[in-house]
Amino acid sequence: MAALLGSLVSLSIGTSFAKSLFPAIGAGGTTLYRLVFATLILMAWWRPWRRQWTWADALPLGLYGVTLGVMNLLFYNAIKTIPFGLAIAIEFTGPLALALWHSRKASDGLWVVLAILGLGLILPWPGAHDALDPLGIGLAWAAGVCWALYIVYGQRVAKQYGVMATPMGMLAAALVVTPFGLYEAGSALLDTQWLAAGLAVALLSSAVPYTLEMYALKHLPKGTFSILLSLEPAVGAIAGWIVLAERLSPGQWAAMGFIIAASMGSAWSAGQRSASSA
Repeated sequence: MAALLGSLVSLSIGTSFAKSLFPAIGAGGTTLYRLVFATLILMAWWRPWRRQWTWADALPLGLYGVTLGVMNLLFYNAIKTIPFGLAIAIEFTGPLALALWHSRKASDGLWVVLAILGLGLILPWPGAHDALDPLGIGLAWAAGVCWALYIVYGQRVAKQYGVMATPMGMLAAALVVTPFGLYEAGSALLDTQWLAAGLAVALLSSAVPYTLEMYALKHLPKGTFSILLSLEPAVGAIAGWIVLAERLSPGQWAAMGFIIAASMGSAWSAGQRSASSA
């Protein structure tokens, strides 16, 4: 449990720190740093060149990597204009919708209602004093769609390639993001102070969380892991408050609470179904 919570804290601090780099290198440049450095770390660790690859592997790994790259780019652009914690909550609706789509229990409709209530509280209604930027909401939601696709494609490549899917998918993601990062940041990417900051982002947002999550997956029941993972929006909101001074209104905290409850409830229901079918 401590490993998973450590993963969430590391990811949240890393992403909050990444947002502080936007004025210098933009969301695209920061995304590029994160994915390129993460790719180098994963390549050095897993050494995927030892495996025999063919052109037939390009499509499944490419789909996996493209969704990963686009998801990161969309999310980083979303948090330019909306608070980090709320962006995570909105993004969570993607995998939540995927989980509920595969559910056949009528009682899971409760989690749908909770998610809708949460989204309803943060949509930019006319006259709302704490309304979020519509573009930021749209980008976070699109990142959630990519997250759902990433789960689908990730399950496929994990079965086919095992751990080697991760560095190869990350490589494809970095290639997808490279033109956007170069266009937005340009020569600033070669500045040594930003290079060091980019490496820190990659370590805190990718390398450390991935390592801790892998450890947690081996020692926690899948249901417990999924339920605890649902705390990510709250951890992100706290990190955004501490690192970026992003303060949420009571209504926004309530919205996040509804979405977290929906995610936890969906994970609990999935665990119950797995236990009953075992």
